[in-house]
Amino acid sequence: MAPADALGTAEELADQFLRVTKRYLPHLAHLCLISTFLEDGLRMWLQWSEQRDYISMSWRCGTVLATLFVLINMLGQLAGCVLVLTRKFVPYACLGLFCIIFLQTIVYNILWDVKFLMRNMALGGGLLLLLAESRSEGKSMFAGVPTVGDTSPRQYMQLGGRVLLILMFMTLLHFNVSAFTIFQDIFGLFLIILVAIGFKTKVAALTLVLWLMVINVLQNAFWTIPSHRPMHDFLKYDFFQTLSVVGGLLLVVALGPGGVSMDEHKKKW
Repeated sequence: MAPADALGTAEELADQFLRVTKRYLPHLAHLCLISTFLEDGLRMWLQWSEQRDYISMSWRCGTVLATLFVLINMLGQLAGCVLVLTRKFVPYACLGLFCIIFLQTIVYNILWDVKFLMRNMALGGGLLLLLAESRSEGKSMFAGVPTVGDTSPRQYMQLGGRVLLILMFMTLLHFNVSAFTIFQDIFGLFLIILVAIGFKTKVAALTLVLWLMVINVLQNAFWTIPSHRPMHDFLKYDFFQTLSVVGGLLLVVALGPGGVSMDEHKKKW
């Protein structure tokens, strides 16, 4: 089968998948996207004293400020998750979760760790897509600001969300001489670029979803590690962050790439 024929078949399968799942896909995407916030909020609740003591010791800020940070972290994430799942005040929920990401980036010194910073930015990309979904095409986020052509702030949110989501995949690339690893890196990089520029977006995003899910189960199987070992929490964190990026990619499939994409511009040619 020629590459063009294979790609056409893949697009047809993606369209069929979207038609069958269009009623359920956004709900699944939302659940996956907020999963890391939900898990972290519950962890703050269940490990209240450990989290408070860690912040107090790391920043030497005292028990009161450490308790306040844990409380804001817990309530902000759990409240945001509830609002997203119930589709109530979604823009405010996204804003709150953005603030939580920023706060955690500063407090946990993620700003100086490139890998974790890129993953947090990828989470922000998922939230941008969620924010874009919550806005109707006819409304502008910036009142009084004219738009050019058919583009709108929502479509730029979709572009920004797609670009930020690919940062997660950049942290999964491995640079060694193994033949399989080289193939995996090239294949993943090819799909990453397709999603970023919005070309064959549904096929590329669905393929990345499948690839990420396999990698997530194989590499982040936290349930195989005893809960008292530090590696358990590390793998659990990675697992749910990856699952959130999967949710963002499912939103890309459900919403489409938006007006700022090659798929959209092809329709005008």
